[in-house]
Amino acid sequence: MDRAETRPQAGPRRSPTLAERFRDWKHRTIARPGFQKWAAAFPLTRPVARKHARELFDLLAGFVYSQILLACVRLDVFRMLADGPLPLAIVAERCGLSLEATRRLVAAADSLELLDLQSGDLVTLGRLGAPLVANEAITAMVEHHATLYGDLTDPVALLRGQGRPAMAGYWPYAAAADAGPGLPATLATEKVAEYSKLMTASQPLVAREVIAAYRFGRHKVLMDVGGGEGAFVRCVAAEVPGVELRVFDLPAVAERANENFRRWGLAGRAQAFGGDFFADELPRGADVISLVRVAFDHPDERVLTLFKNVRRALPDNGTLVLAEAMAEVPGVEPIGDAYFGFYLLAMGRGRPRSAARLTQLLHEAGFASVRSLPTHMPLQAGVLVARCTA
Repeated sequence: MDRAETRPQAGPRRSPTLAERFRDWKHRTIARPGFQKWAAAFPLTRPVARKHARELFDLLAGFVYSQILLACVRLDVFRMLADGPLPLAIVAERCGLSLEATRRLVAAADSLELLDLQSGDLVTLGRLGAPLVANEAITAMVEHHATLYGDLTDPVALLRGQGRPAMAGYWPYAAAADAGPGLPATLATEKVAEYSKLMTASQPLVAREVIAAYRFGRHKVLMDVGGGEGAFVRCVAAEVPGVELRVFDLPAVAERANENFRRWGLAGRAQAFGGDFFADELPRGADVISLVRVAFDHPDERVLTLFKNVRRALPDNGTLVLAEAMAEVPGVEPIGDAYFGFYLLAMGRGRPRSAARLTQLLHEAGFASVRSLPTHMPLQAGVLVARCTA
């Protein structure tokens, strides 16, 4: 892991603001057992105390909740109920579980609004379970998290860089890509297949946000750098006719992308090129380049190198569209700073960045103007548009 990324940076000391001092006083007051006892008993503060206790318990129990979701995914319960309610006994039979175990699982999933246990022991989809029916993107991520949770068993050891997280091996070319120029020949197709498959499955969630936020139809040629097996450009192809499509990724990944383009009927419109986007010159000719969930996988100095390579590959009127989950996004702060912060720590590279930090890096790379575009679901992705000229 890049230790320079995690080393605290010294900065000028400043006095806390009045609001910060009040917040600190409030939290220290809440920390006192006597105040907690009083707040739980006093009628006006009791609802707030209960709400805070529930939120804290949800943090404590979050892993249990996620494992209940994993059990439902692995047993294919959501797809099983797609056509309507089923008796509990039928669900038990199809899951290969005892009636008692099935009732325990369904009751747990009911409390989380994943399922709904109706009168007469009928089981149906719940409010949060319904969107998971045939949603390969989410279910693939649920399965994938078994690896992440293993690495988080000892979060202190992870923070101290002790041992090698399984997630780092899950993306076998991450370490090689950040180790220096050039990629080892041992990175064969099978070594990137598993991670590429996950990215392909989950890409539509992000692609939907990006395509809704930015009009790619104004361009002639789009090149998706770090575009994996072509999932993003496939989504663009379906929504934006007439744009020529390219992908640039590792040779083994680009080979899989070209196979997909042939299978999807896009071979005449889309082409993938292999190489190392840190060490190699990017192909010229695209007037718009996209980086979708690429920058946050790498430390600042590597991201700056990537941005400079992208800038050189674009014409003077070219555009970069950058999309990924970002830090410090109002309303979804835990997604960027907590979830992706530790996810990328386990991966061994990168960090979630704020739009302001990404903008700074883009300006350093030579882009003249950068603006942020709103998305429907900021937890999926934020979008920055950088232009070569103002």
